[in-house]
Amino acid sequence: MAAPTLQQPSFLLANLKADSTTKTLLQRCQDLVKIIDEYPAKELHLIFPWLVESVFGSLDGVIAGWNLRLLHSRSNEYNIAMEFLNPSGPMMKLVYKLQAEEYKYEIPVNYLPGPVKACFQEGVLPDCPLFHNKLHFPLSGLLTLNLALNPFEFFMFNFAFCLITPKNYPQGQHGSSTDSAYFVLVDTYLKYFLPSEGSVPPSPFSDSRGSVTAPSPRSSSFAGYGVHSPSLLKHHIFHQPSVNADPAAQEIWRSETLLQMFVEIWLHHYSLEMYQKLQSPQVKLALLQYRLSMSSMPCQPHAPPGSGTLHTYQVLLPFHSPPPLWGLLEEPFSPTEEHVLVVRLLVKHLHAFSNSLKPEQLSSSPSAHSHTHTSPLEEFKRVVVQRFVQQKLYLFLQHCFGHWPLDASFRAVLETWLSYIQPWRYTGEKTNPQPDQNRTVPDKWESFVQENLLMYTKLFQVFLNRTVRTDLVNAKNALMVFRVAKVFAQPNLAEMIQKGEQLFLEPEHVLHHRQPRGYLTPSQGGSYLSSRQRVMTDMVFRVKSHVYALEGQDCQYKQMFGTELRGASPNVSSISQVMKLIQIIAQARHTAKRISDHSSEAAANNSFLSWFGIGSSDLNNTFAGAEPEESGECLKKTHEFLDRALENLCQIFKLNQGQLTQLISNLSSSQDDGNCKQLPDCIQGEDGLILTDLGRRQIINGLRRFEIHYQGDPELQPIRSYENALLVRLFYRISSLVNERFGGHMNALCSRPDFLGRLGRHYLAEADSGTKLKQSPMSRRSLEANRQPRLSLRLLASYRTILLLLLLYMFGALLSFGPMSSTLLILTGGFLYGLFMTLFGDKLKRH
Repeated sequence: MAAPTLQQPSFLLANLKADSTTKTLLQRCQDLVKIIDEYPAKELHLIFPWLVESVFGSLDGVIAGWNLRLLHSRSNEYNIAMEFLNPSGPMMKLVYKLQAEEYKYEIPVNYLPGPVKACFQEGVLPDCPLFHNKLHFPLSGLLTLNLALNPFEFFMFNFAFCLITPKNYPQGQHGSSTDSAYFVLVDTYLKYFLPSEGSVPPSPFSDSRGSVTAPSPRSSSFAGYGVHSPSLLKHHIFHQPSVNADPAAQEIWRSETLLQMFVEIWLHHYSLEMYQKLQSPQVKLALLQYRLSMSSMPCQPHAPPGSGTLHTYQVLLPFHSPPPLWGLLEEPFSPTEEHVLVVRLLVKHLHAFSNSLKPEQLSSSPSAHSHTHTSPLEEFKRVVVQRFVQQKLYLFLQHCFGHWPLDASFRAVLETWLSYIQPWRYTGEKTNPQPDQNRTVPDKWESFVQENLLMYTKLFQVFLNRTVRTDLVNAKNALMVFRVAKVFAQPNLAEMIQKGEQLFLEPEHVLHHRQPRGYLTPSQGGSYLSSRQRVMTDMVFRVKSHVYALEGQDCQYKQMFGTELRGASPNVSSISQVMKLIQIIAQARHTAKRISDHSSEAAANNSFLSWFGIGSSDLNNTFAGAEPEESGECLKKTHEFLDRALENLCQIFKLNQGQLTQLISNLSSSQDDGNCKQLPDCIQGEDGLILTDLGRRQIINGLRRFEIHYQGDPELQPIRSYENALLVRLFYRISSLVNERFGGHMNALCSRPDFLGRLGRHYLAEADSGTKLKQSPMSRRSLEANRQPRLSLRLLASYRTILLLLLLYMFGALLSFGPMSSTLLILTGGFLYGLFMTLFGDKLKRH
């Protein structure tokens, strides 16, 4: 639309709303570009909230907006939206234009994550400094608390919230693709505001001081991240230079704001129990003692990028008030696959961003880390993973591991976890490509492993608990087991994890060997022994601080490489998780081989000769464990994945290959075909059989199964592929008329105990199965109703029977028999066959 200079803002907004229903997206974007360029910030301020809502949708999901999560590169509107929302595009230009005037926009507290919302309800500052000094008290009361955000924060909040807002997508569409406009925009914003090379580009608009106005002065976000203050009025105690002292420092706030918005909106969701554990005073006291002791040391050991060295931004943790009770505010949190994929994108980029720290910054001493020699962006890279992401990502992954369905969609969660625990994959180094199995983890990542110990050990154990309940015959599930085993089998990684566990289990008295006045260097009269002791003590504190911060000081740590996890007790109830997984893998390998063999036999039997009665065509005889995706190549992949997973598990836990081979051979010999025909383990209840946990595991892994047979009316079974549908329906009508008219006579005939009764039962009654199957009460009653004597002509509708009859008629024609003569001979042969089976059938069955 045109942008007349005398048009009032109210008319401008009204016209934009009207155009949104009549004009195409291209026309609307062209109009908005003109408006953003020509109108002053005072008038643009009134349309900004509506524009953000029309793009990203409303926070309650009622307004869909541009549906960025469904907009793909194949769409005509994709390029239009990407150009408009680009970090250097018109929308961001509008944000900077409003940012220079320090406008504020309100967000209801109800849309914040549960823990943040609970803090505001209890009158306590949340741990994220992003929400400090922004609470707005309306006149209507405390139930409608709002946050006053600046334009950049308001834009990023709505953009991040768009991912978790429930959407009513059109039928057949879903937002889980990694080529959607939303996914690409997240990647673009991360690369722009968190650049691995260079610095964040300056904003195009400036105020009287020469730069876009940064948020109100506060302590650095990554200095105070994780800090809790007792009340809304208490200020932080950190020393912070003036926000206008360095132009680079003014620009870094956008990078901090974007990252904190993403982390808070996407990851800050966990249960009431976990929230109270993290707020416990014991945890805060332990971290306070640790950081106080660290502050007395003149120097710290070097660490790789992203490892969160403790000499940077010392964090003091004041005592917290009693944990708030927010049971009424606890939110149901069910992340989607799309949500997890975006989180993985964030994790991968943060590793690349952190690993881009300049080598000279790593090699320099801590005393040289000053604002005159190190840019704020470099300092941000040094602490970004540990300070911003670690805790919330750990809780996010722990929730997903415990609540995600036991299916192949868990792959997205798994790859997010594996991406976080392998930061060395995102260093950007150009090295000779080597298989992951032979790529040794560099020693410089030892401190990262120690400071993220629970990410490796606790989540690995939770993964084992999931795996033993998963169908490993499925190739997709077997691939996930192989992926985890392959990652943990990388040379040097298991040793690093084991060393981290040993540091955590160091006795408490080791912590008191630290000298309160610091340590003397050898040149000052000290010794190298004291220096090594100082490094060891620092490593112990680092690991203990990490575990206590995430699990609480009263946590019961379960070792990954200890006897608790790998104890070889002969008692079945105390078998280790790893050995149990190996047994299940061996069982799944055996089952996959058995399904493959059975499929091969079934394919051979279902050849052309089966039409002549050789082999079985009944669907009831198909193998219950076979599924469409578990045949042929998929079964070969399953076997390959499980074999390599076993090798990697043996390498990780240093298992004896001979004992493993013996275990697998014993399992294979005990799971023969006779054992497979047994019922799963179950107990007899009032209403029938009840599966036990062992029985469920046997069914999941295909070790045992119930014999599944059709127990309804045989005449009403689905029409098979080897039957003629028209003839099936025709013969059913004929047999139904005969059965309805002569049903009483057939009942009387089959009830006779003499030879005629036996002959009638052969032709009119169902043949008794040789084995009595255990049935539920409902199945038993329905089966009794279908056992009445009846005439069935459905056999004549089979293509096999039709072909056989045609061959018999052709053979009769060769012998000069007419159609009537051939028909009489066929009927006579059928009668004689029935007579023979009536006389000698019982004897043949016994033999």
